[in-house]
Amino acid sequence: MSAVTFDTLQFVQTLTESGFEQKQAEALVKAQRDSLSQALENQLATKADIAKLELKLTEHEGEFKLIKLMLGIIMGGVITLVLKAFFPII
Repeated sequence: MSAVTFDTLQFVQTLTESGFEQKQAEALVKAQRDSLSQALENQLATKADIAKLELKLTEHEGEFKLIKLMLGIIMGGVITLVLKAFFPII
């Protein structure tokens, strides 16, 4: 669960100074705190989320190297065919 830095006491005091009753102010503060906590839980990446992504990237690293190797071999073959077409060996 994500921690939310939120000064609830000051928020309650501000609301009561502006005319809200104590119970109303406390209810609004609770609703605001819950809303912020819920929004942050759904949007912030945790260390576990980042670790999962790093693991997936390392799993695919070998595949990327293989694809680069295969692309190099194909490019070498194409270059060889182009050179052979324009510069035939007698």
